[in-house]
Amino acid sequence: MAATEKGLLRLQNGSDVRGVAVAGVADEPVNLTPEAVCRIAMGFIDFLEKKTGRPASDMKVTIGRDSRVSGPELKKAAIGGLTSRGARVIDCGLASTPAMFMTTVFDEIKADGAIMLTASHLPYNRNGMKFFTKDGGAEKSDVKRILEAAACHMADHGNTSDVEKYDLITRYSAFLREKVSEGLKKSPEEKPLSGMHVVVDAGNGNGGFFATKVLEPLGADISGSVYLEPDGMFPNHIPNPENKQAMASIKNAVLSSHADLGLIFDTDVDRMGAVLSSGEELSRNSLIAMIAAIIAPEYPGSTIVTDSVTSDELTVFLEHALGFKHLRYKRGYRNVIDKCIELNHKGETSPLAIETSGHGALKENFYLDDGAYLAVKILIAAAKARIAGVNIGALIGKLGHPAESREYRMTISGVDDVQAYGARVLDTYRSRAAKKGISAAEPSYEGVRLVFPNGWALLRMSLHDPVMPLNIESKEQGGCATIAKEIRGFLSGLDALDIGVLGK
Repeated sequence: MAATEKGLLRLQNGSDVRGVAVAGVADEPVNLTPEAVCRIAMGFIDFLEKKTGRPASDMKVTIGRDSRVSGPELKKAAIGGLTSRGARVIDCGLASTPAMFMTTVFDEIKADGAIMLTASHLPYNRNGMKFFTKDGGAEKSDVKRILEAAACHMADHGNTSDVEKYDLITRYSAFLREKVSEGLKKSPEEKPLSGMHVVVDAGNGNGGFFATKVLEPLGADISGSVYLEPDGMFPNHIPNPENKQAMASIKNAVLSSHADLGLIFDTDVDRMGAVLSSGEELSRNSLIAMIAAIIAPEYPGSTIVTDSVTSDELTVFLEHALGFKHLRYKRGYRNVIDKCIELNHKGETSPLAIETSGHGALKENFYLDDGAYLAVKILIAAAKARIAGVNIGALIGKLGHPAESREYRMTISGVDDVQAYGARVLDTYRSRAAKKGISAAEPSYEGVRLVFPNGWALLRMSLHDPVMPLNIESKEQGGCATIAKEIRGFLSGLDALDIGVLGK
């Protein structure tokens, strides 16, 4: 394998491309250069040619970016690569990742492929590429093929100035407004959100449009919204619904402005979180519960697919309060989405695939993980609850919560084959626990989940790093530390695994 090919392949991060695009951070040399992006865009055209059986000259490809400071330069490089291959390119400017997929759906565009330049919630110096066709987001195997094809090209910056421009966010916002209006059985002109006060925290990512182009035109009061202006240095907080500072920011915006609801998005708007008027956060298990409760009347007895670290209390809520089946699957948004698609193709209805990270995809919306679309579902439910004189929080009133939850990340070092070593650790973990009378939950699609009298502990391999995360939940205060201490004994003697984080 050529050195340049190795370098390109190292940019793969699951079903995305990720890399360092801005110099200046210690020990983080730039590897996602304009040259690399140009070649990867050329490789995407190779991928599309093989997928469609049509030449590049018959291709229409859209491109958009998030607010990162490296975005304009990398977009220019990608356009150069696309046009050098003869493709027709449509520049969508600042966009969201879900909106870029919709360019393959909207009748007036019907793109053959789409590229979004984003690194989601990562720091300002990072950037990346996500790829779409009309069949959805690229799979991990697709991205590998794109990068292998890229390695066969020399960077060729074609025509970067004379490309079509398209105001995608305006078109996409109209699509979202129609969905709200349909859900509330009123036309957009009737201002169906009049009387509602909804604040948005975009974290200076790309989600500010939801306040100004979706909520406000539908009649909502958006005063108190914060950080709507795109700023790729992210000066206020990381745009990430999993980040404590970010959630504290939207909670403060809700409480200080006495809003009915708060919405927060990640940088490229494929994830979201929310805060109710009381200050209660909708994230992780509670977000999953809320979306499930909203769609429950339409899909009785169907299957909700989540990642592996959801709580036992969520399972009880989904299965006993809502009548769903709950499938805990592998972590990784593509994993849960692909499982949802697989179930539906087999004839088992699965309306929702959703991770605790805030990635949520609905069958009704092309299985697309779209934070703005989830926000629309919550908005409709909140508006209906307001009309009925109740609080939307009542939908998840029966959801229980663990007393404690913790994640410990243990690094693996000094071994050549990290995956093989991780498998050995899991076998040891399971067998030593069994000797102590602690059983593993079955089936397990990822790692080993031990069931304790007062909780559970899931040990697994990281999707991308030489790390073994250990997630523990306890029904008792102090229980996580007690379980972690017992697990430390199960893992002792495995010298390449750093168990120091588990205490003594």
